[in-house]
Amino acid sequence: MSDKQKTIQKEISLKGVGLHTGIEVEMVFKPAPENSGIVFIRTDLEGHPAIEALAIYVNSTKRGTNLEKNGVIINTSEHVIAAIVGLDIDNICIELSAAEPPIMDGSSKYFIEALEKAGTVEQEADREYFIVEEIISLKDKETGSEIMIMPSKKYEITAMVDFGTKILGTQNATLKNISDFKKEIANARTFSFLHEIEMLLDADLIKGGDLNNAIVYVDKPISADTMKKLSKAFKKNNVKVKPNGILDNLTLHWPNEAARHKLLDVIGDLALVGTRLQGKVIVNKPGHKINTNFAKKLHKIVKIEKRNKVPKYDLNKPPLMDIQKIMSILPHRPPFLMIDRILELSDKHVVGMKNVTMNEPFFVGHFPDAPVMPGVLQVEAMAQCGGILVLSTVPDPENYLTYFMKMNNVKFKQKVLPGDTLIFKAELMGSIRRGICHMQAYGYANNKLVVEAELMAQIVRNPDK
Repeated sequence: MSDKQKTIQKEISLKGVGLHTGIEVEMVFKPAPENSGIVFIRTDLEGHPAIEALAIYVNSTKRGTNLEKNGVIINTSEHVIAAIVGLDIDNICIELSAAEPPIMDGSSKYFIEALEKAGTVEQEADREYFIVEEIISLKDKETGSEIMIMPSKKYEITAMVDFGTKILGTQNATLKNISDFKKEIANARTFSFLHEIEMLLDADLIKGGDLNNAIVYVDKPISADTMKKLSKAFKKNNVKVKPNGILDNLTLHWPNEAARHKLLDVIGDLALVGTRLQGKVIVNKPGHKINTNFAKKLHKIVKIEKRNKVPKYDLNKPPLMDIQKIMSILPHRPPFLMIDRILELSDKHVVGMKNVTMNEPFFVGHFPDAPVMPGVLQVEAMAQCGGILVLSTVPDPENYLTYFMKMNNVKFKQKVLPGDTLIFKAELMGSIRRGICHMQAYGYANNKLVVEAELMAQIVRNPDK
């Protein structure tokens, strides 16, 4: 499954106050390059530090999903992230003049409106998906919350909520298609129960709230003292309870608006996986804790899958470089030339191939009765493949030599035996400077990852040429 990434066409800003801080904040959406994802930037701090919207940076789920990286914090990130996902945007920069995005009306509505004004533009890079092929689940025994994702041809979500109160009871909400987010979910506002509001007010933790950005369900009798606190906090002379059990000044958009908002939170929280999901999510008693813990679990699975994913190449196609062309670039010669073909080459990556035969000279002395290709020679082969990449950056590669400088995180996963076909892929981890390149390299055989390593090499001019 493959389609193109998107960002916004132009920057756009909006202002509001943070729900928990009460601080006025300006938020600016800006276009972002391919493969950068969703990134928050704190413009109020020195150096304008950035925090990627990834599960690994979740440091707290109290009163929202809060991110922290190198001591820099973003609070209550889920509503704005959900809007970005709901509008099919992959890459975007979100500049904030404070730690918490504006709460607006407690939904994603105003973020959707701003992003639609900015417009979207298609980028060159393909999207990456985590295609769910088996059920993955997580349960919180303490809360009874449970979340799972199962195979599906699209990304869809069902949230089942049991609040355990007569006023709200059990609610369900389903989003069959992300394209329906704006119509079905975006306007669902955040909510609280009266007993939660009382605790937050007593702790001075709801400075930016009013009756326009949070639905308050009254789950207990309101005392005169509580009524005074609510009137003061919400800047309203007379706070009343409506017949449907919510404080006045708000009308529900849907009878199950609470469940829809919980689904909105799930969308925002699961975006922290950092990769688009293709699967059906079912969550019972959703909350930021279970949502983000599941996002962390999926993030780890995706990372492992990416590392172990075997690229597919048609070995029957004519190679980009045959052995003669390789020898015109690399200084190596048999029996120490470890690459037979180059299949792909760009300014950032290279793919090479080696057929391992019983006639390899190293089998004469390396376990001749049980031949196994030495791991160090697998690394050497990857390095030679990377040598093609770095030598392709100079106009006269035949006049240069390549030297190893460093190897890190070398791992051997499987044995390589006579008859195996090795595919090597090396990708630059940064720019080539002064002839030095830093690469992440992988070796595959029999549809498995067999070796991986971080390699650093340098090319120098051959003094004899």
